[in-house]
Amino acid sequence: MRIEEKKHKAQGGWIKVIIHHSSFIIGCALAAGIASAQQYPARAIRLVVPAAPGGGTDITARIIAPKLSEYLGRPVVVENRAGAGTMIGSEAVARAAPDGYTLLMGVSTLAINPAMYKKVAYDALKDFAPISQVVSLPNVLVTHPSLPAKTVKELVAFARARPGQLHFASAGVGTNPHLSMELFLSMAGLRMIHVPYKGAGPGVIDLVAGHVPVMAPSILSGLPHVKSGRLRALGVTSAKRAGGVPEIPTIAEAGVPGYESVQWFGVLAPTGTPREIVGRLHGEIVRLLQVADIRGRLSGDGADPVGSSPEEFATFLRAETVKWAKVVKDAGIQPE
Repeated sequence: MRIEEKKHKAQGGWIKVIIHHSSFIIGCALAAGIASAQQYPARAIRLVVPAAPGGGTDITARIIAPKLSEYLGRPVVVENRAGAGTMIGSEAVARAAPDGYTLLMGVSTLAINPAMYKKVAYDALKDFAPISQVVSLPNVLVTHPSLPAKTVKELVAFARARPGQLHFASAGVGTNPHLSMELFLSMAGLRMIHVPYKGAGPGVIDLVAGHVPVMAPSILSGLPHVKSGRLRALGVTSAKRAGGVPEIPTIAEAGVPGYESVQWFGVLAPTGTPREIVGRLHGEIVRLLQVADIRGRLSGDGADPVGSSPEEFATFLRAETVKWAKVVKDAGIQPE
């Protein structure tokens, strides 16, 4: 009995030591995490754009980066990591250290890619910590001025008379500009040849040069060329006319009733990023979206500043994933 009692006491004492020691470790870890968050940021931050320069994602990132840098007191460097329908850049952020120093300017393809590809190297709903949706914006159906069609109805008639002869550019397979065009073609009963690029920027450059006649890029990347006269705008993809350019009709009212397709950009961090850091970034992004100059630059080109909470952005991302899975299925697009 004495031996058993001593054993019991020894085990009890040992357990108490372990519990005490574990509590000490947890306490130290929490303290270190809080201290790290309070010191954040201590160095430059990378804002990864998963597309080539010149597209709407890139434009948005470069509009907000200087002000975010000012508020955080450290450089916010925009880094373009294009390719694979935005999956290369997105994966790079998903696999980065969750310390707040590598962020993603996420785009609608985060919700689209699971339905477009059989293998995606990350889980958009599990591998990212949403910080804030930045903007919601339509695409704009644009053509090269050499194309005789000047309205949506004229384009439909022109393309219908030449099935499979016209080419359209996109920001890449499965990107929002690609699916926006596929939805347009499906609803209008047209056939065109898809020419994917590594981002909207290169596609718009070829469109302006006349190498491809049709595209539906984000309004941020397409509108400057419309204003300069190098491209012709036929319609916006949203259900309502864009605030910054009310003279451009919606595609729905211009010839394809019921048509609607919008996209969004938002900032995310790798999952596991401390809540305090996510909160700090969210607060500064919402703050900068209230700055008149930034709101003016975004809304003036047809984008709507958002500034949602991390929870709202997470809920929105889940809903978008469900929505686009249905669009891809209904369009009969087979995952690659």
